[in-house]
Amino acid sequence: MAHQHQYDILIIGSGVSGLSLALQLAEYADVAVLSKSELSEGATFYAQGGISAVLDTCDSIDSHIDDTLIAGAGLCKPEVVRFVVEHGRESIQWLIELGVSFTKASDTSGNYHLHQEGGHSHRRIIHAADSTGRAIETTLESKARAHPRIELFEHHTAVDLITRAKIGQPVNRCLGAYVYDRNSDTVSVFRARFVILATGGVGKVYLYTSNPDICTGDGIAMAWRAGCRIANMEFIQFHPTCLYHPAAKSFLISEALRGEGAKLLLANGQPFMGRYDSRAELAPRDIVARAIDHEMKRGGYDCVYLDISHKPKDFITSHFPNIYQQCLNFGFDLAAGPIPVVPAAHYTCGGVVVDKNGRTDIPGLYAIGEVSCSGLHGANRMASNSLLECVVFAHAAYLDIKNNLKNVNMPKMLSAWDESQVTDSDEEVVVSHNWDEIRRFMWDYVGIVRTTKRLQRAQHRIKLLQEEIAEYYGNFRITNDLIELRNLVTVADLIIHSALQRKESRGLHYSLDYPETDSKHPPQDTVLSSPRFHNNHEAA
Repeated sequence: MAHQHQYDILIIGSGVSGLSLALQLAEYADVAVLSKSELSEGATFYAQGGISAVLDTCDSIDSHIDDTLIAGAGLCKPEVVRFVVEHGRESIQWLIELGVSFTKASDTSGNYHLHQEGGHSHRRIIHAADSTGRAIETTLESKARAHPRIELFEHHTAVDLITRAKIGQPVNRCLGAYVYDRNSDTVSVFRARFVILATGGVGKVYLYTSNPDICTGDGIAMAWRAGCRIANMEFIQFHPTCLYHPAAKSFLISEALRGEGAKLLLANGQPFMGRYDSRAELAPRDIVARAIDHEMKRGGYDCVYLDISHKPKDFITSHFPNIYQQCLNFGFDLAAGPIPVVPAAHYTCGGVVVDKNGRTDIPGLYAIGEVSCSGLHGANRMASNSLLECVVFAHAAYLDIKNNLKNVNMPKMLSAWDESQVTDSDEEVVVSHNWDEIRRFMWDYVGIVRTTKRLQRAQHRIKLLQEEIAEYYGNFRITNDLIELRNLVTVADLIIHSALQRKESRGLHYSLDYPETDSKHPPQDTVLSSPRFHNNHEAA
């Protein structure tokens, strides 16, 4: 039988969740980290705002908890929110000790500068200028590359998880994964005692997104096919302000600008957020995104405008150097006047159901970060709670895995990837066409504002596409595009199915047919249970 990769720990994903966990576990185990592209090419690298944590004496744990619960619209798990918030300060300290250079205040106190963002009642966003994700990711990457017990596999895409149930063995457990090597165009088996999904969100299922191209819902789709429950997929957060420019690929304009006084304006210069919420520009993201969407549709506008030009230029360039330069590259001067912005798909609040240790329904399989549904975000993520969740849950998973490492044996040799029943494709156009169709009808029918009729149209289309893609996948050798398309159609179906089940408007899910929040019944998660799955490639 061909050589199989063997590690104590297999981490699928190389953002802040995956690398934080890898660095901690590598003190006790051999760790493999898979990255679909270059190691740093993920949502973490592009995160601008920062990490929310109680670091100011004027702030409090209870205030951060209350703000998070309010933003989550009744669906946060209070015990999880408290768990994450209470570990905020130590998580920040761990990053500082690793070498992350957060921005200091301009005074002589030596304290760190803190932003305030939508939904937060205090300044509690620690940041590295306006490139916090880059500062964290590059620091973690440099440490991971230097660690002797971490092996990094760039340009490797996980295809599917291997479980005992899938190969007909009793007492289910995750044993590893089939992994596609984009460099050699081959599929290998990676065996491990523990497997961790840290694959991020599903932004590329929408036509317009702030996410990088690799965010195709791979971890959620793989976990679903393996038998995990998936929850709250109807809650897709649309970031209110991405730069509107044909070449910008929805470049995100940080919420921190609004925290520092930037105003949202119509084309005639009229502010409008005050008509929608007393907090105006500092309302939670779901409210701001819906307000912009409504104004654009009401007036037939292509965009609205964001204006911080009333601030001194040196303030803008010192606080937002990356955003300022990127806007200049597209012909807009933040210091001179308003810039055009539109909402774009940004963050997945639902995902793989996990407990406070990051454990999924399948023993040996963990999910941390955006791929998971931990109970922190509820129906709407509050700004800058996501990076905090990543670091806190990476540490929780580390402690749980470390305590159980000696009790789990390495899986024995597994069946190799089987391509005996498939051929090379002569119809690659099917993949690109289906990819484009999914993203367009998801934007049109399952976007910021929904109706039952639109959702039913999307459901009809997704069923047809699932059949086409399943047939294609079963007959042709896989490519990276095909892997991603298969995952996209799966997560699109989960989003649509979840949205149809929710007969109310709550948080990020807004339906014109059910515009009110159901106050007659206790808030409920939308939990979908998965069937087991087989295909032609995997040996039974």
